[in-house]
Amino acid sequence: MTHPRQGNPDIIEPAGPTDPEVGVIGAWDAKGKLLGCVVNFACHATTSPGGISANYIYYLEQAVRGFFGPETVVVFLPGCCGDITQVDNLSPYVNPKPEQWAKLVGGRVGAEAVKVLLTIEPGAVSPVVSKTKTLNLGRRVPRPRRVKECVERVAREPGPDPTEWTFAKEIVLLDAVIQKQPRVDVEVQVVQIGPAVFVSNPAEYFVEYGLGIKRESPFAFTFPVELANGCVGYVPTEEALGPRGGGYETRLTYYSNLEPTAGTQIMRAGIDLAKQLTPGELPTRAKVGPWKGGAWSYGSVPPEID
Repeated sequence: MTHPRQGNPDIIEPAGPTDPEVGVIGAWDAKGKLLGCVVNFACHATTSPGGISANYIYYLEQAVRGFFGPETVVVFLPGCCGDITQVDNLSPYVNPKPEQWAKLVGGRVGAEAVKVLLTIEPGAVSPVVSKTKTLNLGRRVPRPRRVKECVERVAREPGPDPTEWTFAKEIVLLDAVIQKQPRVDVEVQVVQIGPAVFVSNPAEYFVEYGLGIKRESPFAFTFPVELANGCVGYVPTEEALGPRGGGYETRLTYYSNLEPTAGTQIMRAGIDLAKQLTPGELPTRAKVGPWKGGAWSYGSVPPEID
């Protein structure tokens, strides 16, 4: 179930894990001034503060700029968050209002980015390399009888609850697309910056795949990135598409229709590309030299009582 709503007595546990890591790469000038940064975090931008906006990412940017200056460039790359939003259905408390929610998520992620930027050791980072692989993946095909039923349903009015009509329409659209394009090209890319690597795909990709990429990557810092170089819709795990799975993202639609093993194929391609690269050295802080004697005279005394 996707979003069973708070207080639902049928809730057992979350369907999958989250990825709490905030990935950050900074760029400084020769004088040590931060020019900009890349921030990678896995959470849907669904705080919905109203209108057309950058959602919580706006407040993430404000948090970074508030410390380092208004001219600091902040680039946000979404992590694998196809099945993660900011909503906690296990919380007994009323959710914040949308604007406050945007501030809460963006402010906390931005504050973490500031903390990381303050502890990073700047240095010459190389090499900068990229590799790409394009997979040709099949679609899940609706049964002819289901297509026929959906065509008939779409011909009628949606009614007060448009859910059934909406997803019937999606099957009709998917069937039309399959007639022209039964398979889909999916570009998987890795971009190395020294000891860090971005592993990207064009899906709304489930978090378990992102965690799998991190586990098998040879790099000290691995940043999975979704919705890059295109968009192929939701790509759930094989388990989510299995007999014990379900929920919104697994519904067969014009937007969510790649074959069940698509996620695993994308993950393996990303890991294989990352393993073809050699991680660069991690910049490290200069170490203190040998002690030359002479403690700080102001503090080299026993306690004075009187």
